[in-house]
Amino acid sequence: MHLASRLGSNRKHVPVPSRGNDFGDRRHQGFDPHWLWAIVNITMRKKNKEMAGKHRAPARATSLKKLAERLGLHPATVSVVLNEVPGRAISQPTRDRIKAAAKELNYQPSLLARSLRNRRTLSIGVLVPDLSEAYHNQVVSGIGDHLMESGYFYFTAHHRRRDNLIEEYSQMLLGRGVEGLIAIDTPLEHPFPVPVVAVAGHRSIPGVTNVILDHRLAAELILTHLKALGHQRIVFVRGQSFSADAEERWRDLMNVARERGIQVPPELVVQLHGDVHSPELGYPVIQQLVANRAKFTAVVAFNDMSAIGTIRALRDLGIGVPGDVSVTGFDDITAASYNIPRLTTIHQPLWEMGKIAAQCVLDRLNGTERFRQEITVEPSLVVRESTQAIPKRNRQSL
Repeated sequence: MHLASRLGSNRKHVPVPSRGNDFGDRRHQGFDPHWLWAIVNITMRKKNKEMAGKHRAPARATSLKKLAERLGLHPATVSVVLNEVPGRAISQPTRDRIKAAAKELNYQPSLLARSLRNRRTLSIGVLVPDLSEAYHNQVVSGIGDHLMESGYFYFTAHHRRRDNLIEEYSQMLLGRGVEGLIAIDTPLEHPFPVPVVAVAGHRSIPGVTNVILDHRLAAELILTHLKALGHQRIVFVRGQSFSADAEERWRDLMNVARERGIQVPPELVVQLHGDVHSPELGYPVIQQLVANRAKFTAVVAFNDMSAIGTIRALRDLGIGVPGDVSVTGFDDITAASYNIPRLTTIHQPLWEMGKIAAQCVLDRLNGTERFRQEITVEPSLVVRESTQAIPKRNRQSL
C-alpha cells in the first residue's frame, strides 16, 4: 500500500457547517460570507509566503575545490584547517576566513573520505541485552556522555540475550568500521581484532578488559547492615542464570553469610525466572513464599526492580515494609530513591562504570595505557527507608 493511501485512510474528517444555510442566515444579519472567504484566502497566501521564507531549502553544498577557488587558496590548505590537522603554520585570520566561507557556502566535509584517508572512523560499538532496563540505560549513558565529549560516535545494538545475535551484531559493528567494542552484561565467547571492554564481564578472554563490581564488599555491606539491625531469618533472592553478575553475587553472599553466622535454609532461598525488567520480577515469588508460610524478617533482593516488586507483594498481603519485613535492593537505579518506602540498596556506580569502560577503550586506541585484564569498582551502601531494626524484645522469638 502506498504511504499516501495509508495516510488518507487514517485522516479524521471534521464536519464543516453548510454554506447554504448557516451563511445564508448570517447574510440576513448584515454579514457577507464572500468577505470572509476573501480574508481567509489572502491570509493563507501571506502565511504560505512567510513559511516558505522560514523553511527555504538549504543552499546546495559546495566542494572542497570550489571553496578553495573562492578563497584563492590551495585545496590542501583549506583541508588542513577544516580537518583541524595539528602542527601546520597557518595564521589565525586565514583560518577564520576559511571557516566563515565554508559556513557561507555550506561546505560539508566527507566523513567517509576522512575515514579512508586517516583509517579512523572515531566510532565505538556498544552491545547491550535490552535498552529498556534501568541498569543498562545508566551504563550506556556514562559510555555515551564520555565518548561524545571525546569526539567519538557510538552505535548501540541490543541483542535480547540471544547468542546468535551477539555474534551477528558484533560482526556487523566491526564491518561498519568501529574501532572498539563495549559489551554490557553480555557473555562474549572469543577475542576480537579491536580493543574490547566488558561491563559486568566475568570471563577471561584475551584482549577483553572486564569492568566489574566488588561483589564481596557488597555482600559484606548488606549483611553487616541487616545483622546489626537484628535480622537472622533472611530471604535471599537469587538472580536469573543469564545475568552476568548472578553467580558471583550469589557466591559472595553465601560466603559472607556463613562467616557472619547467618544460616540460609532452602525454604528461604528464592530463584528468579524470566527476562523481566519491571517490579513484576519479584512480585510472584515473594507471594508464593508467604503462601508457603515461611517465617522471615528481611529480604535481600537480587536487584532494585525485584526489591520494588517484593515490597509491593508484601504490602498487598498486609505485611508492612519496613515495619514487619526489611528489604534491600542492589544497583541504586534512579527509581530506588523515589519508591515508597525509599529503598535501602547497594549503590553500583553505573554511570561511572560506563565512563570507565569508554575511557579504557580510548586509552587502548591511543596507546596511552597498557592492557588490563580487570578493573574493579567499589560499591557503597545507601541506607534509606526500607530497612529498620527489630525491637530487642522480639529478637529472642526469631
